[in-house]
Amino acid sequence: MNRFLWPLIGFIVLVVLLAVGLNLNPREVPSPLVGKPTPAFALPRLDALDKTFSPDEMKGKVWLLNVWASWCVSCRQEHPILVEIAKNKAISLVGLNYKEVRGDGSFDMDKISAESEKAMAVERASAWLKRHGDPYALSVLDLDGRVGIDYGVYGVPETYVIDKAGVIRLKHIGPVTPDIFTGKILPLVAELSK
Repeated sequence: MNRFLWPLIGFIVLVVLLAVGLNLNPREVPSPLVGKPTPAFALPRLDALDKTFSPDEMKGKVWLLNVWASWCVSCRQEHPILVEIAKNKAISLVGLNYKEVRGDGSFDMDKISAESEKAMAVERASAWLKRHGDPYALSVLDLDGRVGIDYGVYGVPETYVIDKAGVIRLKHIGPVTPDIFTGKILPLVAELSK
């Protein structure tokens, strides 16, 4: 009897854990970075490859870091909202162009030089922003995705709210919607801007 009871109890526990997991919202994955300083980086700017951007340049400002790529379907969905956000000059929006060439999976990266990858990334990302509008104060190129890894990027798009001290206060996974912007991001930005 005891020999059959333990597997049954284990099975019931497993079913309960799976049921709880299936009811969680995947967009609400807790980030260990919330409440911690932004990971440091210096990446080339999309608009001026000879210049770099570092989060330290934003110290003293509340700002948003938006992870995007031209191959990202959900990025196209959130982009009009970002363009509207950009009209509010009170919020600085910085773009992190994530794996522009590598991310769509249509290239054999072993056959592409680093310079060719950078040139393709600039061409594709710039054309996409020209076609859909450029909401960013500036955008940087994370060609290999290493900075994305440091920020714990699960997928594109993701948006981070960063305070004046350079501490991440919110990580939003998935497209920013008008409801998320007005109900979650804007109130937090207003509070942090005081």
